[in-house]
Amino acid sequence: MTTDHIVKSFDEELNMLNDTIARMGGLVEAQLADSIQALTRRDAELAARVVSQDKRIDDLEHDIDSLSVRLLALRQPMAEDLRLVIVALKVSADLERIGDYAKNVAKRTGALAGSVPLDPVHTIRRMSALVMGMIKTVLDSYMEQDLDKARDVIVRDEEVDALHTSLFRELLTYMMEDARNITPCTHLLFIAKNIERVGDHATNIAENVEFLVSGTLPPGDRPKGDESSIVIVEPRTADTEGSE
Repeated sequence: MTTDHIVKSFDEELNMLNDTIARMGGLVEAQLADSIQALTRRDAELAARVVSQDKRIDDLEHDIDSLSVRLLALRQPMAEDLRLVIVALKVSADLERIGDYAKNVAKRTGALAGSVPLDPVHTIRRMSALVMGMIKTVLDSYMEQDLDKARDVIVRDEEVDALHTSLFRELLTYMMEDARNITPCTHLLFIAKNIERVGDHATNIAENVEFLVSGTLPPGDRPKGDESSIVIVEPRTADTEGSE
């Protein structure tokens, strides 16, 4: 077997790895978009379809794992090629988790189908649009090995965190004002947290793109704007209800 043949075969396997990541990313984008559409339209049938299709994403992660192990064992890649295989493994794990969060949103949507619609759903839709934009950009940055796009995703995660904190406060207020809102708002709280976590996984991918391109991870701790764990909501009183 000639050296040229070995190199060509190795390049083909690396391209197959990238192509599988691209397919997996496309499925994840579609799953998340469908789960949010099901939520806003209160479409239980679409939500059920999202749940049932999650296995396709899991299967692609398994394919990427198998191909990566084969490349590491048989090709013993070095330098940039080694980083590409390692990052592919990490990216596929993040994409699989995003698919799980989309499935979780869909499951909650089924539980919300019979409840009264609440205004915070519109805020969730806005947060989802931000996160879906991050996913598209970070997948482009991975395929193009574009550092600028990756760093843009990292910055945008702060906006998602801030919106999540605001939404958390809004939902708690709804729950305090009317006990009938507690069940649907609890579902919306979990949905909002799932979407916020999708943003975190998109940021993970962005950081791994930086490692892929530069060989180093971003310096310092990742900035976080999510303060939902420390939010304190004061109950409204007759003196404060009209003070805004």
